[in-house]
Order: sequence, then structure tokens, then C-alpha cells
Amino acid sequence: MAAESVHPLSRILSRAAETLTLPRQVATAAFSSALSLLRGGRDPSIDARQAAALANVDTRAWSALLLKQLEWRRFEELCVAYFEAAGYVASIAPSATQAGVDIHLTAKGAERPTLLVQCRAWDAYRIGVKALRELRAAMTGASLEEGMLVTSGRFTPEAVAFARQNNVALVDGAGLLERITALPPEQVLALLKFATQGDFLTPTCPRCSLKMISRRSTKEGRQYWGCRNYPRCKHMLSGAANALA
Repeated sequence: MAAESVHPLSRILSRAAETLTLPRQVATAAFSSALSLLRGGRDPSIDARQAAALANVDTRAWSALLLKQLEWRRFEELCVAYFEAAGYVASIAPSATQAGVDIHLTAKGAERPTLLVQCRAWDAYRIGVKALRELRAAMTGASLEEGMLVTSGRFTPEAVAFARQNNVALVDGAGLLERITALPPEQVLALLKFATQGDFLTPTCPRCSLKMISRRSTKEGRQYWGCRNYPRCKHMLSGAANALA
């Protein structure tokens, strides 16, 4: 793997995480501002269908359902923000094995990263061994002995066994929810506001970092997400517009 570089996302979320030590009102406002900087110019106006879907999501408190509804990029951003709030310094490198990033965590007072984290948003299927093997390969490439896979879903028994044998910690949706809600109340609220600002349902194109558009195939009538840059970008993600609403 190429030498790690600090992604701008890390710097923005790091600054936002620092606000978690401030009073609740200040932290909430700062997180909203940080999110605006993070997503500036990327997200188009939310259409009526997605606005209705967003309105139907209960964002008053953390829940397992809310975690499942976060699109993959927002879920990844939440994980970075959580680890920063928990006292780690997070630096980010593009993942060589999946869409998204590898999160390298440095404990407070340490000189170099000790833990590599990958994130997987909710999927109808449980996370299997393939994802764990990819994480283990990324750990080897980064010369890190410890890894963690965080998901809003669940893991297969085979994945659990593989993780146990390869020094990888697994955090499922219930585990992440427990970690978040164990933080001080003002931090819990700030993370909630951060995760649910704007359109947190519509998936982001992994290639173009643009919110995707819900489309329907002409032959089979199957709904899917397509990139706004089509035909320059033909990246697609499966799923209906309001699959979890």
C-alpha cells in the first residue's frame, strides 16, 4: 500500500470532534458547520421523494434502525467522528480493497497508528469472511497488527471465527450503538446531529463523491442508484429509493 496521507475529511472531522467538549448548543452548531464544509458543493437539492423519506426517519435519538438507514459514506463519516470523539487521532487513506477508506487510529500519546478500521454500512446480508480477508490484507499492507471492522449490520459465524484468529475486533450495529450512547450526553447529541444533517439516505457515488439518482432499468424495471455523471461515470448501486424507509 502507498504511504498513508491525511485525507481532508480527517482534518474536518477532527476539528468537529474537538467541539464535543463544548456545551451542547455550541457543539451542535459547530458540527452543522463542519458538515456543511465537508459536503459543500457536492450534494444537489433533495428531491421531493427523498425529502419525504427523510421526514419519515426518527432522528430524535440513536436507534438501531437509524444506524441502518445511514448511507455508506455518512456511516463512514460517523465512524471517523466517533473515534475522534473517543480520543483517537484518525488519519485516512483510500482503501485498496473496497469503496471508501482505511481509517488509521492513533491512541492518545502514541507516535504512530496502531489500529486499522474499515466500515461497512447496513446490508441485508451479514458480513462474511471476504470482508475480513480484505481487512487483513489492508492491515498487512499498512504494517498494522490490529484491525477492526465496524458495521451497522451483523457478521456471519465464519467471519467471527476468522476475526478471532487474526487479531480483528468486530463491532456490529448493536455494539456501535452501545459505544456511541456510552459517551457523555452532549457528545451523543452532537454525533446524532452530525449524522442526520442534510440527506443521509441517498448513497454517494464511490467514484465521483456525488449523491446518486434513483433510476429504474428499462428491461426488468429494477430500481437502482446511478451516478449523476452518467454516461461519464457508469457506477451503480443496487437498491430502491426508499428501501429502508
